[in-house]
Amino acid sequence: MNRILLVEDDANLGYILKEYLQMNDLIVEWVKDGEEGMKVFESSKFDLCILDIMMPKKDGFEVAHEIKAKSPEIPLIFLTAKSLKIDKLKGFKAGCDDYIVKPVDEEELIARIHAVLRRSNNLREVKQQYNIGSFHFDPKIQKLEREGKSIHLTQKESRVLHMLCISYGELVESDHILKELWGQNDYFKRRSMDVFISKIRKYLSVDSSVQITNVHGKGYILEG
Repeated sequence: MNRILLVEDDANLGYILKEYLQMNDLIVEWVKDGEEGMKVFESSKFDLCILDIMMPKKDGFEVAHEIKAKSPEIPLIFLTAKSLKIDKLKGFKAGCDDYIVKPVDEEELIARIHAVLRRSNNLREVKQQYNIGSFHFDPKIQKLEREGKSIHLTQKESRVLHMLCISYGELVESDHILKELWGQNDYFKRRSMDVFISKIRKYLSVDSSVQITNVHGKGYILEG
């Protein structure tokens, strides 16, 4: 069974979510603040973390950054009362895979958890390796190498680059990337995808022969 770290300072909501997730065959560790959340994360192994944003001691953004620094492959879902655009964008930039606004629909949360876990598990099955200009890319270990120097990619960076490599020199539609990696296509997911494409472009920019071309309104082409 999958292990979930739930970091939520609202005692009533935390209790309800823990009970509901356990009823759906998930193992849940629930803590009530960000500082304790990091301690528990560092002492145990989890398949996914659900983080409230507004918490005492450390907020969800801080916890997300610390988790990703230690384990870039761990998927995150943010849980918050805020629905402002800037907060959603900040969440995706912090590395979250999905974002749920309170009040929480428990059935929707379960569906999103399973969708995120499926995408995470699919990445672990990747086996191909690719040469991209002067780079060597191994998606299985999420590593991009050039002239003896390595860049360790996050899970989502690796998955985006892998999708571009599979169709090297051909158009990869934005809708396809969003469906495979974010589960849906909306403004916030598109902005999150743009952030990851920009990061990958930066990594590849040291080789001027390699580029990711944006075909406006359609998608991206990796070429070089």
